[in-house]
Amino acid sequence: MNEPNQLLFFFSALGAFNGFLLSIYFAINTKKKEFANYFLALLLLVISIRIIKSVFFYFNPQLSNIFIQIGLSACILIGPFLFLYLKSFSKEEKSNWVIHTIPFIVGITIIGIFYPYMEHRKVWSNWIVTGIYFQWLVYSLVAIKYLKPIFKKIKQKEKLKNLEVWLLSIYLGVFVIWIAYKIGSYGSYIVGALSFSFVFYLILLLVIFRNNRETTFFQEKEKYKNKEIDKEMLALMHQKLAIIVEKELFLDHNFTLEVAAKELKVTKHLLSQYINDNLGKSFSSLIKEYRIEKAKQLLQTESNYTIEGLGYDSGFSSKSTFFTAFKNITGFTPAEYQKLHSK
Repeated sequence: MNEPNQLLFFFSALGAFNGFLLSIYFAINTKKKEFANYFLALLLLVISIRIIKSVFFYFNPQLSNIFIQIGLSACILIGPFLFLYLKSFSKEEKSNWVIHTIPFIVGITIIGIFYPYMEHRKVWSNWIVTGIYFQWLVYSLVAIKYLKPIFKKIKQKEKLKNLEVWLLSIYLGVFVIWIAYKIGSYGSYIVGALSFSFVFYLILLLVIFRNNRETTFFQEKEKYKNKEIDKEMLALMHQKLAIIVEKELFLDHNFTLEVAAKELKVTKHLLSQYINDNLGKSFSSLIKEYRIEKAKQLLQTESNYTIEGLGYDSGFSSKSTFFTAFKNITGFTPAEYQKLHSK
């Protein structure tokens, strides 16, 4: 093997090797024994199996057919494990992982017995692998719905949590690998393996630079778990939150969670927990709603406002932020809303 090929082998295999180690690390050493951790470990495992098969086959075309069959078969679980991992962080009922894994494992095993790769290479290349990649794509597309809150925050230019950045990175990384393998089927077979190494280390760097005490194995700490607010405090918080509306504190462009907590004489953690748990939204989303309600009042009573002036007097610091928020919340532009109301 010449020097260029040695470097190619090194970089393409390194990601898969580290993927194996990381999957074992998550499965064994994770402090939070939740299914999300295991889904992540298994996702990394099956991708690594697929990648290492690609690497060895590229540099050794005489690779054992059994090894090739195992590598291709592993792909059938990439989509389901990605779907299950993302779904485990949603507020919906947990998926029955058996439904999304066992039928595929049984199915690919039966196919492998009756149509072994050694004797039916064309069947695998033309039908089985195509079906597996299609199933991988379908699961990836279905899994997008669990990223919608993240896309919504990006659209509204809200800051993403570390966990949200991680989940988005995992999804995009897996999707890039799928694309690389589809491209690789028309070009070089090593593209998929190299893409995994690239994506793996890119995400690893992301984690290193964003890592802080709030994350453990890529999961946000559950700040308020087992710390429910008692009924008396709930009533008090309801009264305190009303002060923001009564005094129109939200009209201050720099009205943050810290400022609100200080004004209401409560801790910012308690205020954030109350809004999240009882109103089902973030502090920033709530303040945006208050500001839009103010803007709607001004549109109904004033006619000489410019969009920029209207947004500024409603508490927004820029025209674009106001326009986007108004459209997202009401479904209309300020001009459309005013025209509709005038009728």
